[in-house]
Amino acid sequence: MAELLTWLLEPENPSARYLTLTELLDRAPGDPDVAAARAAIPNVKPARAILDAQFAGSGYWIKPDVGYSPKYRATVWQVVFLAQLGAPPIEAVRRACDYVLDHSRRLTDRRGNLDGRFVAGKAARTAVNCLNGNLLWSLGQLGHGDDPRTVEARGATAQAILKRGFACHYNGDLPCAWGGVKVLRAFLEVPSGERSAAVATAMERGVKLLLGVPLLEATYPTSSQISDRWFELGFPLAYQADVLEAMTILAQSGHAGHPDVQAGVEWLLSKQDTNGRWTLEQVPGKTWSSFGRVGQPSKWVTLRALQSLKAVGALRA
Repeated sequence: MAELLTWLLEPENPSARYLTLTELLDRAPGDPDVAAARAAIPNVKPARAILDAQFAGSGYWIKPDVGYSPKYRATVWQVVFLAQLGAPPIEAVRRACDYVLDHSRRLTDRRGNLDGRFVAGKAARTAVNCLNGNLLWSLGQLGHGDDPRTVEARGATAQAILKRGFACHYNGDLPCAWGGVKVLRAFLEVPSGERSAAVATAMERGVKLLLGVPLLEATYPTSSQISDRWFELGFPLAYQADVLEAMTILAQSGHAGHPDVQAGVEWLLSKQDTNGRWTLEQVPGKTWSSFGRVGQPSKWVTLRALQSLKAVGALRA
């Protein structure tokens, strides 16, 4: 483990260094090493390339619209990716968050009632759970978790789940496990004592969906075949989820001892190489910068794996 930590803490990748210090070693935000590592993230790739592609002073990428397309160079994806990199809330990041909060939400439904969810297009059916979970979590990581617009979107997402569960138009109106993972991840960031009844109930339904079938079989309702991406470790994560993300979220939700989560531990350890590292198996296509080479050891994927093992109580010294 000591050699692995030395590798993860190398200063050449301040994102991995920052996330290792905070997520694995539990160092506080005010720690000098933590602050220095986070401050350095925007100065090197991939964060530097992402920020350089932002329209100057605007807050958006590509064009001024809801910012979902094209994948993965439009605005919402940059907010999601920057959050996963651990980027600090510098001015360019704040502009991006404000832009998404002002332009990427469906403020009212067809009857003029308050909605507030994030959308991928003009139609109500594009307010998918994976998008809302991703953005709610990302905005929280980037310093906008308590913004009234974020709070409004969170409440609207919970209410939508109470009405329709995790049904997704893009999955033939069947429940979508990817959406369940993303929403759970976002709602877990809300302190338990501050969760509304709707958020708490939505979380219970998300856990029920994810534990409804074995994680390693992934036989969730689907309008097509089971996606191979569920079993491939990637970074950064886009709208897809994988076994590793599901394991981590379920453990953090209080289900670390569930047999399906524990089965995932052995699956995950079987992917570890002889140096104790994990390989990058998938990346989103057409991003502003590279996040590593598929088939090579990845600091970010290794971090994800170690975070999950820590969450389930299986992290070995």
